[in-house]
Amino acid sequence: MSSVVMTKNDETAIKLLHYFIVEQGYNPIVLHGVKDEIWLENLNGDYKVIRIVSNYIHNDEQFNFDIFKTQEIVKKIKRKTLSLNINTLNIFINLGDNVHLNKFESLDNINLIHIKNEEDIDKCESLIKEFPSISLKTNFKEKGMELFVKLTNDINQKGKDDAMKAEEVFSKKKPIMTYIFIAINTILFLAMYIFGKGSTNAQTLLNFGASFPDFIRGGEYYRLIVSAFLHIGPFHFLINNYALYVLGPQLESFFGKTKFAIIYLFSAVTGNLLSMLFFNGISAGASGAIFGLLGALLYFGYHYRVYLDNVIKSQIIPLILINLIIGFTLSGINNAAHIGGLFGGTIISIALGVKYKSTDFEKLNGWIITLILLGFLIYMAFFS
Repeated sequence: MSSVVMTKNDETAIKLLHYFIVEQGYNPIVLHGVKDEIWLENLNGDYKVIRIVSNYIHNDEQFNFDIFKTQEIVKKIKRKTLSLNINTLNIFINLGDNVHLNKFESLDNINLIHIKNEEDIDKCESLIKEFPSISLKTNFKEKGMELFVKLTNDINQKGKDDAMKAEEVFSKKKPIMTYIFIAINTILFLAMYIFGKGSTNAQTLLNFGASFPDFIRGGEYYRLIVSAFLHIGPFHFLINNYALYVLGPQLESFFGKTKFAIIYLFSAVTGNLLSMLFFNGISAGASGAIFGLLGALLYFGYHYRVYLDNVIKSQIIPLILINLIIGFTLSGINNAAHIGGLFGGTIISIALGVKYKSTDFEKLNGWIITLILLGFLIYMAFFS
């Protein structure tokens, strides 16, 4: 082992890779056809993408092509991650003397750094400013192959830990709250036939707690939640409960029982509040809450897009858009409740957070936005 020699460039690259993965929580991006460079991503970081390049670049012409290639790949990452802007840090380890880095410093959202060895890390003010611990965390007493083995073991262990966390999040749990919500829907639906005149009768719906703006403004606030468990007609009942049966177990498994219940009920409330602005008749149904679950799934999928990227683009987003389009084109559908539920479910999910992914700062911002949204809807529904 001691006979194997690592170059200074190799040591610098593996130290940086170890620091960003193990210490800063970046994850490798798999890119086909890319050689002698490593791409890392962390959408919670100021630099969402970090690129470590060990390939030798001889002159400005080669460097200019490298930047063009980088910009094209970043565009693909934007589309894949549904991001508007991605700040990218490019760290070059092996640039030739004929590369004039200062000629390329005005690139939008792309920062360029040249680090030849470990000593250059201490001299790079922009890197130290963004990652204050990098000097300390890249200083190891081990050298050569001993260093390589230690750092790769740490990186592999980090990968195993992340895989275990993902397995915990995605493992199936018994969807107790989903079954409870379906049971409440079913009991109330049957009760409207047993103790009333059926689920399509206006007076029965009002007696059981359907949403009606004048009554809610008159103090019957319970209708904001109870109406989400009532349905108008068998088809409405079956389609919403089927959607809840399909979506509920997944979301309850991803977020946990308590968070799932909060998302569902909060989405029902925001859906009904927005509905009060545009719909002045009797309304009922779990559609707003179900759209809230779709918004929560979209937010969860954004954080776990490595696992759900294709599902988000091929299923979740098209499903949301199709249902909204149907709501706008067909009469009798309370699309305001759908939109209110979608926004409510997405924003409350930010506040509650995604396990192992959301930061405290992100959740705090989520709660601030949640309170602003709720306050705005209450003001518009009751006082405008």
